[in-house]
Amino acid sequence: VQLQASGGGLVQAGGSLRLSCVATGLTGSGWTIGWFRQSPGKEREFVAAYRRNGGATYYSDSVKGRFTISRDNAKNTVYLQMNNLQPEDTAVYYCAANRKNFISASLSVYSFWGQGTQVTVSS
Repeated sequence: VQLQASGGGLVQAGGSLRLSCVATGLTGSGWTIGWFRQSPGKEREFVAAYRRNGGATYYSDSVKGRFTISRDNAKNTVYLQMNNLQPEDTAVYYCAANRKNFISASLSVYSFWGQGTQVTVSS
């Protein structure tokens, strides 16, 4: 399984970005993709997750209502649409995957990780 994250950049507060995570090698329906982020000096934290079986989604409280996770079947891509970005959203964002049929915010559940993409929000 390989994950390729992209779409980060510099944006002003209130702006939007869409991150992409292209997944190769994930077959069948029993998998979940999550987005995590890490700021300097902080631990990596859960942002959102999508479960392939049934299409369930789950968000952290800090991004609920602003971020949306979705999937494009044809492109094997999971997106994270981020609206109304704030300086506290500045972080390196990572996508991760697991072959489990449930959503989890725990890092330890995810076996596969992509490289990060930097998101910087200026005030």
